[in-house]
Amino acid sequence: MFNRLKQNMTHNSKGIALISTLIIGSLTAFSVSAAPLPILETGSTLLYPLFNLQVPVYTKKVPGVQITTQGTGSGTGIAEAISGVAQLGASDAYMSDAQIRMHPDILNIPVAVSIQMINYNLPGLNQDHLKLSGPVLAGIYNGSITNWDSPAIAKLNPGIKFPNHRIIPVHRTDGSGDTFIFSQYLAFSTPQWSQGVGYGTTISWPAVSGGIGAEGNPGMVQALKAEPYSIAYVGISWMKPIEKARLGIAMLQNRDGKFVLPTIMNAKAALSQRIKNTPADERISLVFAPGAHSYPIINFEYVIVSKNQPNPQLAAAIRNFLNWEVDPHGGSATHFMKAVSFVPLPQSAVMLSKKQIAEIH
Repeated sequence: MFNRLKQNMTHNSKGIALISTLIIGSLTAFSVSAAPLPILETGSTLLYPLFNLQVPVYTKKVPGVQITTQGTGSGTGIAEAISGVAQLGASDAYMSDAQIRMHPDILNIPVAVSIQMINYNLPGLNQDHLKLSGPVLAGIYNGSITNWDSPAIAKLNPGIKFPNHRIIPVHRTDGSGDTFIFSQYLAFSTPQWSQGVGYGTTISWPAVSGGIGAEGNPGMVQALKAEPYSIAYVGISWMKPIEKARLGIAMLQNRDGKFVLPTIMNAKAALSQRIKNTPADERISLVFAPGAHSYPIINFEYVIVSKNQPNPQLAAAIRNFLNWEVDPHGGSATHFMKAVSFVPLPQSAVMLSKKQIAEIH
């Protein structure tokens, strides 16, 4: 009797232990699955407004991830994606050949096409779309054109009476993809700028009397608002603050010599001229494209990401988010793009981006 009771107790103990193990295992699995996987995005202040619209929608749809966004500038986005501080680095600039040679595991994945404006705070003339060219802007930013009533500016804008006042050029002080594409426009259109200052996310700005620096697109908009007679380059996703402050929006001279506004239609015209030349790694300048209607400063908006992630779960989460990001029914849906005046990627670029995304593991 005693032995039989002992056997039953042993059997029951094993059953209880097994049940306990299953319960604990289930709770552990539940707690692990309930903890959102953290992903940090940092970088471009031009992409920042788009991510801030997309991320709440995506994380509601996919609650297993927690995506934090930071507008820190493209230079920081590239650097922190390379170092691993951030999983996603947002950048308006692609990495240079030298950077790629040093970091061959880093991908440059376009997720949209953006536009850069040239804006100004010129009392009495902000309602006019002043005509400006690469050589004139290079002259303003190198200090050889100092006043708004300069003959070089007046020649492009016959019939407009400009004030005899010093121009205040505003430039970015942080590592910036906006600086990258603006300085590309100056370099591609003006040999003297190309041979001297050149282009990059950070450049040695010529010392200009009255010139000021600002950080990020928010800083550029604020500087324009605060400084009458100023001029600056600002990403298109900041159009609403520019319009609210009633600041001027310039028409820029393109490669064909035509003056065009920073519209979606003109951006698409420029994109159509360059998209067929996009390489597999998608590092390409879209600036100063030919074509009568081509707006001269457009660019791919990149997510900089390492193809080698610490674990399969994180790699899968990044792939899923980026695939959603370039999906016309997901992050590239019309309402997202329209809200920040971006152009969605054409299908050929979507396919190239998806091939790159598939390399993340």
